[in-house]
Order: sequence, then C-alpha cells, then structure tokens
Amino acid sequence: QVQLVESGGGLVQPGGSLRLSCAASGSIFRLYAMGWYRQAPGKQRELVATITSGGSTNYADSVKGRFTISRDNAKNTVYLQMNSLKPEDTAVYYCNAVFSTTMHTEEVWGQGTQVTVSS
Repeated sequence: QVQLVESGGGLVQPGGSLRLSCAASGSIFRLYAMGWYRQAPGKQRELVATITSGGSTNYADSVKGRFTISRDNAKNTVYLQMNSLKPEDTAVYYCNAVFSTTMHTEEVWGQGTQVTVSS
C-alpha cells in the first residue's frame, strides 16, 4: 500500500522560511506527479504547486516567486521550499501523489502538516 509521509511544518515569523518534505513509499510502478495543497481554517483546499516526474512545475499565483517545488525521483520525494512567508500562508499543507501500479492509476494524500506564520 502506498503512503505519503510529510514533515517540516511548524511555527515561523512573517518573512521566515520553511522546507516541507514528502516521501512516497510502497508498490509504485511509475510516479507521474507530486504536489502540495493547503487548507486554511474555514476555506477550501487549494493547489499550491505541482511537479511531474519530468520536472515540469506549476504554482498558484499567490506563491509564485516565494515557493519552490522540487523532487528527488530516486527517493520518490517532493520538497516545498517556502520563503518570505506571510500570515495568509497559514494552513495545513497536504502532499499529493499520482502514480500507477501494474494495474491502474491511483492518487494518494499525505496526513497533512501544519504551517503557522505569526508574530
């Protein structure tokens, strides 16, 4: 069974930085893409950034120029470097992966990691 394990969340002051990590483990035949989503209290879950196995990236407008997504394909791990953090970045951040087994395509989510930006 494929699982995603997230780490790196925490409390940081405005303007600070955090680096999130998400490692996929299990019977993955091919990993197509991984990404980060976030959900603030009382708000819908929204896309933050995605990256394909080939390295193509996509960012939400609100984080462009501040966040960088990267991956280590050999480790099936994705990272999110978060710089110049703002209070509005406060949310639970969820890792997502789209992959295939030998039979079908699947999508899984991590458990979420809290990011709080506050003075």
